[in-house]
Amino acid sequence: MSIRIVLVGTTHPGNIGAVARAMKNMGLSDLALVDPRCFPHEEATARASGAHDLLENAIRVETLPEAIADCVYIAGASARPRSINWPCLDCKDAAARLLEESAHGKVAAVFGPEKTGLSNSDLDHCDTLLTIPTHPNFSSLNLAMAVQVLAYEIRAAQAEKRPAYEADAPLATSAELELFYGHLERTLTDLQFLDPDNPRYLMRRLRRLFVRARPDQNELNILRGILTSVDRSREESS
Repeated sequence: MSIRIVLVGTTHPGNIGAVARAMKNMGLSDLALVDPRCFPHEEATARASGAHDLLENAIRVETLPEAIADCVYIAGASARPRSINWPCLDCKDAAARLLEESAHGKVAAVFGPEKTGLSNSDLDHCDTLLTIPTHPNFSSLNLAMAVQVLAYEIRAAQAEKRPAYEADAPLATSAELELFYGHLERTLTDLQFLDPDNPRYLMRRLRRLFVRARPDQNELNILRGILTSVDRSREESS
């Protein structure tokens, strides 16, 4: 199953071990750790309870873009409202979507630090918010519990899996999209459409637009070609 669980800035090593155990219970094995405070750690090993192989094989990187660079679809877990409306799926629907998109390449579910959750800048790299419905008076879930709920829903969705739609070309990966966003921002700045000193939410809203569009690699190449043509025209006229 091409589904990666990504933990960002985990502060308690025991939670990493408990997440590994929750994953292995439901047949998931791809774990990525972004800048964990303490890892490797004996408490992580103890809490893994037989899922030591997941800890040994876990990817450890410094930034979220590194952890999801090869992914074509990313869901970011969030329990709090945001200033900009992201696409949002509850846990059951997110699990089904992750399973569906995994037919096109690697996908990821991203969980933030225990106390703060994912930042808006983290969510800029995600295609959708993933929420777990809880009682409104006590909505905080332990990190491993949240991963366990999602992993169970993925397992349940796998049992009901239908034949996947085959795209004409592979979907663009997160790394390819980041290169496009960088190119787009530079071009918009050169055109004076984007003020780098007062960007407001322009690039974030444009990211949301392309998240909804889900461009494949051919479509992204066309967009990059358009930007390159615009760049070339400006150079020739200057």
